[in-house]
Amino acid sequence: MGLDQLKSAIPDYAKDLRLNLGSVIGNSELPAQRLWGTVLACAIASRSRAVLSALEPEARARLSAEAYTAAKSAAAVMAMNNVFYRTRHLLSDPEYGTLRAGLRMNVIGNPGVEKTDFELWSLAVSAINGCGQCLDSHEQVLRKAGVDRETVQEAFKIASVIQAVGTTLDAEAVLAEAAEAAEAAGAGTGAE
Repeated sequence: MGLDQLKSAIPDYAKDLRLNLGSVIGNSELPAQRLWGTVLACAIASRSRAVLSALEPEARARLSAEAYTAAKSAAAVMAMNNVFYRTRHLLSDPEYGTLRAGLRMNVIGNPGVEKTDFELWSLAVSAINGCGQCLDSHEQVLRKAGVDRETVQEAFKIASVIQAVGTTLDAEAVLAEAAEAAEAAGAGTGAE
């Protein structure tokens, strides 16, 4: 399944998502590596099998091996960091902020691609995972590196649409399974 099949799988009640998915990917002004690294990292972060299955092959085809690995690394390290830093931020005891994290994050220092690309992917994943501290941190690094606000916003637009598509398609899959189970149970009762 590719992008077109993914769009066609989106139900009519979520037509806005179908249009937005086509727009944020098809009409993006981001360079190909930034775009497809963001798409891949967000597809992983969405935790949606349907979204990742549909978008990963195209991302793999459009990214160098290094960028493909770096986008997956951004999703992986931010899955950890977003939970850790969000939790530390949400705890009312400020002393947790003074403690050493003690978590390895070497990939952030040496991601194998341009640092701004990796930071953008990390910001997009942080948007999905809802870590304000990580969002601020990555946004500040990007802005200091000369990345404009429009580019930063483009990344979290992609994140928001991919997350919404994943949520919608996963919900539809659950509802379809429930309908099949109900139908099977009804057929079983009617046969008695």
